[in-house]
Amino acid sequence: MKHRTRVGWRVLAVTGWLLVAGSAASAKDGDPASANAGPAWSELSAEQQRLLGTYRDEWNSLPPGRREAMLRSAERWQDMSPEQRARAQDRFKQWQNLPPDERERARERYERFRELPPEEQRRLREGYHKYQGMPPEQREELRERWRDMSPEERERAKQKSRDASPEERDRGREQQGKGKGKGKGKDKDQEGDRE
Repeated sequence: MKHRTRVGWRVLAVTGWLLVAGSAASAKDGDPASANAGPAWSELSAEQQRLLGTYRDEWNSLPPGRREAMLRSAERWQDMSPEQRARAQDRFKQWQNLPPDERERARERYERFRELPPEEQRRLREGYHKYQGMPPEQREELRERWRDMSPEERERAKQKSRDASPEERDRGREQQGKGKGKGKGKDKDQEGDRE
């Protein structure tokens, strides 16, 4: 179970990479106007070929929208600092090591994310960045609490978060950090936050 949870959090991190990488191209893949878009391998510059070398044999058979997205990613790669490149490589390796069913779930979550209103996307991104800024112990505590919740409790927590103002969400996170070790008593404490 612990491995599965770790993999689940990796999928969340990799989903962030998908925001940057090629998944956005899926909308263009079915677009007839982009049917002739996307250069052939022989039309790429030497630097583009170097960066995309692992796709050489399959490049010309990739959907045009995917090729365009990969070219944009290669351009972004060139603009990254060494630290950013190292992080991106690590995330890509994590993605490659995921089983196909987990990759598919990540793609589905990404598509659901793209369908959300911009304000909800912004809220989720902010929450993700706040989570990433937490100390590892606090992140592990939140993961454990989430694992211990029933599906109904999880849905109530999600709905409460959606309904809360940013100030209420911040106050709730602060109280969660103070309430370490309280276990199941968390629901009662959280209920008192909603006024």
